[in-house]
Amino acid sequence: MAAETTEQTGKWPLHGWLGLALIALFWTLNWTFPGANPWGFFSLWLGYCLTVDALVFSRKGHSLLTRSPTAYAGLFFVSAPAWWLFELINLRTQNWLYLGEEDFTTLQYAFFATLSFSTVIPAVFGTAEWAGSWGRIKRTRPGPVINPTPAVLSGMSAAGCLMLLLVLAWPDCFFPLVWISVYCLLEPLNRKMGHRSLFDDLAHGDWRPVMALAAGCLICGFFWEMWNFYSYPKWVYRIPYADWLRVFEMPLAGYLGYLPFSLELFALYHLVAGLFLPGGNRNYLRLIEEEA
Repeated sequence: MAAETTEQTGKWPLHGWLGLALIALFWTLNWTFPGANPWGFFSLWLGYCLTVDALVFSRKGHSLLTRSPTAYAGLFFVSAPAWWLFELINLRTQNWLYLGEEDFTTLQYAFFATLSFSTVIPAVFGTAEWAGSWGRIKRTRPGPVINPTPAVLSGMSAAGCLMLLLVLAWPDCFFPLVWISVYCLLEPLNRKMGHRSLFDDLAHGDWRPVMALAAGCLICGFFWEMWNFYSYPKWVYRIPYADWLRVFEMPLAGYLGYLPFSLELFALYHLVAGLFLPGGNRNYLRLIEEEA
């Protein structure tokens, strides 16, 4: 797909106004009448996704949504099962639980939870594209080179397996490894199958995509925790040996988990895209673009 021209850079698109309206409406409703609107979380985060996509468009002249509305919708479909994977692991670690879950039937809870989880990847990828447009990140010099040699890929796979086994065997000790183990398992698989991988950049010492993903996910993490604080239903945490200096419901140390979590989302999306989409959608997510 040819890159779009940037002649419209600086203009605020219509979907950005819709996003801002959704944020204003459902932020107010979620905090003023908590528990009254089970659609509130999804609607608020749909507003965030549209708003950050508009921010990207205003800076670059194109964005995830405007490049391909179909592919953008696909982000929502991949996002929900991706987060359910972490919910499955949390059955063992019990690091978070949901207050208000008991107000729904099992079918209702599954539906509204899946709808809410569908916004995770669009939010993170959109924010990562915005972060990748920052001059500070774009101007970052090359760093250490990591070549995806067979030894490196095998070592990552073995480390991922070991970390996940440790999490499942002793969750109270090793629960932080959840946020890197999945990446270590999937990234070598993506590389071996010819899917898009962060090694495409790291093999040249280009760490900017990693930085953009980490910054984007950390920004999303701040808004997830802030908007959750006065909402209902909501989540609360049980974090062994790190439950101090809470910022909203999340202990301060817990925000570090958002950094590697962004890499896991990248790997999960490109595994699915590589398996089911023509060409694996390799060029859809544009974290860094050089100046013309």
